[in-house]
Amino acid sequence: MKVAIVHDWLYTYAGAEKVLEQMLICFPDADLFSLIDFMPENARSFLYGKKVRTSFIQRMPFAKNKHRHYLPLMPFAIEQFDLRKYDLVISSSHAVAKGVLTGPHQLHICYCHSPIRYAWDMQHQYLEESNLTHGIKSLLSRYLLHRIRLWDYRTANGVDYFIANSKFIASRIKKVYRRESEVIHPPVNIDKFALSTLPRENFYLTASRLVPYKKISLIAASFRKMTDLKLKIVGVGPDETKIKEIIKGAPNIEYLGFVKDDELVLLMQKAKAFVFAAEEDFGIIPVEAQACGTPVIAYKRGGTVETVVDTPENLQTGAFFTEQSVDSIVDTIIRFERSSSIQPKTCRENAEKFSELMFRSRFIKFVTDCYQKFMNQA
Repeated sequence: MKVAIVHDWLYTYAGAEKVLEQMLICFPDADLFSLIDFMPENARSFLYGKKVRTSFIQRMPFAKNKHRHYLPLMPFAIEQFDLRKYDLVISSSHAVAKGVLTGPHQLHICYCHSPIRYAWDMQHQYLEESNLTHGIKSLLSRYLLHRIRLWDYRTANGVDYFIANSKFIASRIKKVYRRESEVIHPPVNIDKFALSTLPRENFYLTASRLVPYKKISLIAASFRKMTDLKLKIVGVGPDETKIKEIIKGAPNIEYLGFVKDDELVLLMQKAKAFVFAAEEDFGIIPVEAQACGTPVIAYKRGGTVETVVDTPENLQTGAFFTEQSVDSIVDTIIRFERSSSIQPKTCRENAEKFSELMFRSRFIKFVTDCYQKFMNQA
């Protein structure tokens, strides 16, 4: 069986690339395709020395740093990959990878990280954050996103089976493509985040890229109202200045900026709880925190609903707040402070459901079952 794996683009090692890494472990002989490949040499180990076949966008001017500017060309570019010789095509898609062309004798399975967010339900948020709400550029952008939606919906018909990275994304796939999907949660390297049963220190932790939708500024504003509770903030990004302004004069809030991975693990192991206010498709970092035995206080939307356990009877691995507001966060942290029911071992056991081993086991079984079904129908 000849296998091709198609990824949107390669320039950083983030959540989608962690999934790709596990796919390559499952299918070590697969050929790898990507629109572009600008991964630094010191960050390519997850590709296991595999040659990456790229599209013409790789050779376009400024593609290394401005590849997103070529979005109008990406649907056309992904269709130029010649995959005729492959029996099985696996696309790892959060943008256009699922749009590759396959024939009736080929099985196409798409691991969908999300339908194109900025083209569908997040269009208006994307336009606002890009200052594209008015004027001729706004009209052109809206028309482009309209065309991408048409292409995105049409190409969903070329996928034989969808895998969603969470129930939240499965509902998006159902809404956008009118297709059912199997939920296989992304792999989390829980071995890197060891369980700590040492006494917790008296501080809360949040860590993220400092971008608006992560809501770190909201978490900071919440702890300004709880001067008796300490917060440590880890991360860098465009919102750094805004966050520093919010925490100015607040002795209970400490901004640490960038920290190395081993330092972050240590902070997680020491923290009383990890605070997470974003609406994420899945959200890996709350699982990493639980792997350390650390409870998570999270916004009750998106993937965290599937990874954090907060039951009406008691708190098992964390506590949910229902609104992205200061009052909601404060009320939830007060509820958490009054509870002593969460055990580090319970948090760790919950995190183990999302391990790399669990991902590989479920992914291989699903692909194998689909391929057998496909061959029986041929």
